[in-house]
Amino acid sequence: MNVLLIHQAFASPLDAGGTRHWEFAQHCLAASHGFTVVTSDLLYLTGKSRSQPTGTPGDGQPGGMRILHASTYRALHRSFIDRTVSYLSFMVTAAWRALRVGSVDVVMGTTPPIFQAVSAWVVAWYRRRPFLLEVRDLWPAFAIDMGVLRSRLLIWLARRLETFLYARADHLLVNSPAYRDDLLARGIPAAKVSLIPNGVDPAMFDPAAKGEAVRRQWQLEGKFLVVYAGALGMANDIPTILRAARRLEQRPEIHFLLVGDGKERANLETLAREWDLANVTFAGAQPKAAMKDYLAAADVCVATLMNIPMFRTTYPNKVFDYMAAGLPTILAIDGVIRAVIEAAEGGVFVEPGNDEAFARAVRRFADEPAEMVHMGAAARAYVAEHFDRRHHAGEFVRLLEDLAPSAARRGLRALPRCGRR
Repeated sequence: MNVLLIHQAFASPLDAGGTRHWEFAQHCLAASHGFTVVTSDLLYLTGKSRSQPTGTPGDGQPGGMRILHASTYRALHRSFIDRTVSYLSFMVTAAWRALRVGSVDVVMGTTPPIFQAVSAWVVAWYRRRPFLLEVRDLWPAFAIDMGVLRSRLLIWLARRLETFLYARADHLLVNSPAYRDDLLARGIPAAKVSLIPNGVDPAMFDPAAKGEAVRRQWQLEGKFLVVYAGALGMANDIPTILRAARRLEQRPEIHFLLVGDGKERANLETLAREWDLANVTFAGAQPKAAMKDYLAAADVCVATLMNIPMFRTTYPNKVFDYMAAGLPTILAIDGVIRAVIEAAEGGVFVEPGNDEAFARAVRRFADEPAEMVHMGAAARAYVAEHFDRRHHAGEFVRLLEDLAPSAARRGLRALPRCGRR
C-alpha cells in the first residue's frame, strides 16, 4: 500500500511543530507500506524557506519517507490576504506535484487550512483512489468565532466548501471527540468517522532530565521556570501569559520561557519590551527533537487559547507533550482538554483570559513543589495509559489498510462525477 499525504504544515522532528503525521508515517513504513508527503517549501510557523540551513530535510527519504516540496507564495505571516494567497498557491502547486507522484492507493488530506484538502480531493478524484480527510480543527467555525472571518459571503462559501469536502471524502478522521460529535450532529454516518485523538509518544521525554543545557543557554539557572511551547498566533492568547508575568514581577525567581514562533511574535515581543518584562524570554521556534530538552528545563508548563466556544472542542498537542514530560499544566482552555487534565489530576484549570488567576496558579506551584511533582507524575502515567501515540499509530495504519482495498475496485470504474459518492 502506498499512501499520499498533502499537508502544507507537515513537520519532521527536525522542524518546529507537531509531528503526529511523521510519527504515523513511521509506523506505516514499519508495516512495509510506502508513504509520500507533499508539503510546502516554507516552514509553516516561521514562513522561512525550507531550503535555508534550518535543519529541515528537503526532497528525500528521512526515515524512509518521500517528502516532496511544492512552491508556496512567500508571505505567509504578513496579513490575512497574504496568508490566504499563500494557502491558495499551495493548493494549486501541491495538486500539480501530487499528480506526478507514482503509484498511490490512498490519498489523505488534512484541514485546516481547508484549501489543501481540495488538492487532496482533486488528486483522489483524478486518480480514482480513496480520499481520507482528516479534520484537525472545525474550520470555518474557528475562524468565525475568532472574528477572522466576518463577510457573510465568505462564510457561506467556506461552509459550502466544508460540506462539499465532507460529502466527497470516503472516510473522515478526527483528532478530538468533540469533532466527532459535531460531524455526527450534522448527519454524517458514524461508520464514516474515525477518532484517533492527538497524543504523544512517552518515550520521547525523560521526566528525570533537568534540562541544564537549556537553562545555561538562556541564563536561567536557579529560576522557577514556566514554559509555553507552541505557536505564537492570535488564537493562542499569549497576552494573557504576558499579563500574568507582569503581575509576578515582584517574584524575580519566577521566569517565563516562550518557545515558538508565529504571526504574533513580533507584536508580543514589542509588548514585552513596552512593559519592561525582564521575567520573559522568547526562545523562538525549536525543532521538535529539541522539545524534550526544553520541557526538561521546565518546572511547570502553560497552555492558553482565546476564550471562545469553539476552542472547548480542541485537543492541543502541546498539553500531551507536557504530560509525557512529567510536568503539571496550568491550563487556560476549557472543554475536552480540561476533562483530560482533571481526569489525570495533572494540573490546574484557570479561566481563559484571566491573568490574575493565571498568576495565582503560578505562585501556587512555585510555593508548593511537592504538589507540582505529584501532579507531573500523575500526568505522565495518565497520558501513557490513554494517549500513547504508538497505539494510535497502529489504529491509523489499520484504517488505511481498510480503505486501500477499495482502490483496486475503483480503478475499474469510469471517472466519478462531481457529486456525492
